[in-house]
Amino acid sequence: MPSSRSPLPSHPFNFRLWLGIPLGLMVLLLVLDPKPLDFALAEQFYDPAKGFIGGSSSWLENVLHDQVKIMVICLGVACIAAFLVSLLPVRLRSWRRELGYLVLALGLSTSIVPPLKTLTAVQCPWSLTQFGGHEAFSPLIGERPLTDKPGRCWPGGHASTGFALLALYFALRDRRPRLARWALGLALTLGCVLSLGRMMQGAHFLSHNLWTLLLDWVIAVVGYRVLLYRSAAQPALPSPIMGQERPA
Repeated sequence: MPSSRSPLPSHPFNFRLWLGIPLGLMVLLLVLDPKPLDFALAEQFYDPAKGFIGGSSSWLENVLHDQVKIMVICLGVACIAAFLVSLLPVRLRSWRRELGYLVLALGLSTSIVPPLKTLTAVQCPWSLTQFGGHEAFSPLIGERPLTDKPGRCWPGGHASTGFALLALYFALRDRRPRLARWALGLALTLGCVLSLGRMMQGAHFLSHNLWTLLLDWVIAVVGYRVLLYRSAAQPALPSPIMGQERPA
């Protein structure tokens, strides 16, 4: 049976600051053209004679792209299974709310990418004439040139495989703070490594992956505020869906 005692309040978190920073950066990316920096970095990975240096790398494609994606998908499936188990009167029941948050945050962080790719139709670096392709460049906010091959490269899809794990930090920060910090480091490191790998392959510009980081961070923070965060003055109100909060 779940404990009837009130849960401890969450560790203090400045939502205005940690939502304001990513939202402000989003505005800057819309106002300031990231093209010069994007192109300057892409040119470091591009050889006019051979193409992008990571284009023929089996390690980047098979391991860093395919295998890592499978591992994170398995983690998501494990979270869903654990949440379903937590609906039963077992020890995982005390983690039900955190598990529900993880399922929702991981699902949203990865599922928003495909429709955004289709909606924006931004071209990948490897498709542009400047990098050996046949398509014309256009900014995120701007008219798209007519083409029979619309792009699907904004935001960075593979980067979300790593940055979606930011949700682990918020799921753990009030109950396992030290482990939460490790989870934060893992999410940021993995997201940056996966972003760099795809940039080396010519699949994304830096700004594409930065947008993914900002979107996933906002999703994780908003979900944490709605589902998990409890201020010191906030009474414990068990959710009819998630069940009883963690015992004190």
